[in-house]
Amino acid sequence: MREFKLNPRPVSIVPRVACILNPNARDGLSVKQWDQFEPALRLAGFDIDLHRTQAPGHAMDIAEGLCEGDHDLVVAVGGDGTVHEVASGLRGSDKVLGILPIGSGNDYARAHGIPTPKGNKFPDMQGAVDILVNGTDRIVGSVRVEGPPVPDHPSKAAPIPRSCNGNPETPGNLVRWSFLECDGGVTSIVNRMKDEGQFKRIRGQTKYTLLAIKAIIFWKKQRGRISIDSGEGDGVDLSGLFCLSQCQTFGGGYRVAPGARPTQGHCSLVMAWGLSKPQMLGLMGPLEKGEHIGKWGVTMEAAKRFELVASDGAPLIINVDGEAVITTPATMQYHNDQLTVRGAASIPNE
Repeated sequence: MREFKLNPRPVSIVPRVACILNPNARDGLSVKQWDQFEPALRLAGFDIDLHRTQAPGHAMDIAEGLCEGDHDLVVAVGGDGTVHEVASGLRGSDKVLGILPIGSGNDYARAHGIPTPKGNKFPDMQGAVDILVNGTDRIVGSVRVEGPPVPDHPSKAAPIPRSCNGNPETPGNLVRWSFLECDGGVTSIVNRMKDEGQFKRIRGQTKYTLLAIKAIIFWKKQRGRISIDSGEGDGVDLSGLFCLSQCQTFGGGYRVAPGARPTQGHCSLVMAWGLSKPQMLGLMGPLEKGEHIGKWGVTMEAAKRFELVASDGAPLIINVDGEAVITTPATMQYHNDQLTVRGAASIPNE
C-alpha cells in the first residue's frame, strides 16, 4: 500500500469527518481504494465515522441525518452518483461536502480541482486527501429539477421521493437537485444502458463513449418543445442533446460545456438539435475536446431556467447528475448558494 506523507490539520479545526461510502462504485473497486484512503485520513488527524450505502438513495438519507450532527466535513466516497446523493442530503445546511472520487465519472470532483483515478489506478490519492485537509471551501448553486419519475425498469426500480429534495409543485411529480448537469436527447438512452450493465467491465470515459455510440445507432426521432428562462417556447427535433450544466465536463471527462465552472452563478446550456446519426457520431470527438460549439448549429448560452416537453412519442428521460430519474414534461430552475464544497485552491476556469 502506498505511503502517504501529510501535514496533519489541527484536530480542533475538523475534529470529526463522516465518510459515506458507496461499496458498489466502480464495480466494487471503491472498497479497495477506501482501504488505502482511510489510514491517510487518520494520519491527517481526522476522527472518521464511516457509513456504507445499501441502496440507491440511501446516501441522501444518511447525509440529511448528519446535518444536525457535529461533523464539520461530510465526505462522499464514490462517483458522481454518490456525490449527487450526499450533496442533496446536505443542501441548505452549513455542512461542508468533501469528495474522495473513486467512481466511474468523477466529473464533479474534476470541476473542483480534485485529482481523479486513471483507469484502475489512482496516481494522486495523496492530492485528494490533501484537499480534504487544507482545501478551499466554495459556496455553489444547484438546479431544482421537477417532472414525472421514470417508471420501473427490470434493472432498476423507479426513484422515490426523498424529504431532503422538498415537495413537487405538481402532485405525482418527483423533485431532484442537480449539482453537476442535467441532460437529455440521445444521452437519455446512455444511462438506461449503463443501469442494465452494458459494457460493465469497461470503466471511465471509454465506457461512456461505447454507450453513446450504441445509443446513437438505436435513436428514434422525436419532437419536443423547449423554453429558456421562461421565454416563448420553440418546437425542436430532439435528435441530438441538451445539457444544462454547472461544470465543464460530464460523462467521464467530455468537455460538453467548455469554460463552465460551479461558481459562475448560472448554468451553461448546450443544445444540439435536429442532427442526423452521422452528425451525432461525428460530434463525439469534438465533444470530448470541447470543440463542438458552432458545429452543425450547436450552441451554448447562459441560462437559469429550462423547460422541456416531449410532444410526440414516449416521454423523454432526463438524466440528473448522471442518473436517469425524471421524464418529460420537466422544469429545471437554478438556485444560488445551495451547498458548500471543499475543493482545490484553484479550480478549472476560475
